[in-house]
Amino acid sequence: MAARGTAERRKDKRIVVENVRRVLLKEYLLRETKRAGFGGLDIQRTPMGTRVTLIAERPGLVIGRKGGAIKSLTEAVERQFNFDNPQIEVQEVANPSLNAQIMAEKLSNALERGWHFRRAGHSTVRRIMEAGAKGCLVVIAGKLTGRRHRRVKFKGGHIKYCGEPRNTWMWKGFAIARMKPGVIGCSVQIMDPDAKLPDEIAVKPPVPGVEAPAPAPKAEVEAPSGAEGPEAEAETAPPAAPAEDAPELPVEETPLPEQLKISKVAEKKLKKVLKEVKALGDDVDVDVKKGGKP
Repeated sequence: MAARGTAERRKDKRIVVENVRRVLLKEYLLRETKRAGFGGLDIQRTPMGTRVTLIAERPGLVIGRKGGAIKSLTEAVERQFNFDNPQIEVQEVANPSLNAQIMAEKLSNALERGWHFRRAGHSTVRRIMEAGAKGCLVVIAGKLTGRRHRRVKFKGGHIKYCGEPRNTWMWKGFAIARMKPGVIGCSVQIMDPDAKLPDEIAVKPPVPGVEAPAPAPKAEVEAPSGAEGPEAEAETAPPAAPAEDAPELPVEETPLPEQLKISKVAEKKLKKVLKEVKALGDDVDVDVKKGGKP
């Protein structure tokens, strides 16, 4: 167990030392190629040595006349940072306005030249958005207007603050402006124009000439021949004849009973009704028995 723990600590130490060396190399190249517009660094280990890809706005200043500047830079990297056979390649930035590190450097240079921080921040955001970015965030922090520290944010477009979309599609850059009151930090974050966010759904248009399949007709359930019941009778019954052709049948009048058994209260009401009927001139033959007895 002790040997295993020692091996893990040695492995962790090697990882930390390698990352620190890469960070120091990035800071060194950032200082040396500041005039050329440093835009980023990519370090890869190959069987032939270490390949260092330097991204710059003006690669001609990094290479120098007849490659003299890049040769001296390669020797300095090998001597100071102990990389095995370093090979420095320079690539030009396709669109400097979409590179976060380059825009942060330009923002710090504008502040050092005397630009007001609001003017510099708004112009940086406008330039980034005009280049086609999906969103950007510019943060300027330091002694801007007084003795106290301030932080001002300038936003534009769509910004992701956390999650996998931030780690995948947000580019970050940082630079420092050295002013008389002190240093001012300039942070720039840009969202990739080709970013595909989880909430974006693309609906494909219908292809001309291709029709959707028609729904299948529902199968009709036939009742068996020996089925009995109201449903079978309804299906087998002939259609009814129209009402106009049906003959009219004589209506038989049911004779009223000659005597009615009623109570005393009903007897009084019936007598009252009979008086009103006689007053109208109609003859009604109703025999009323008292007490409800026949």
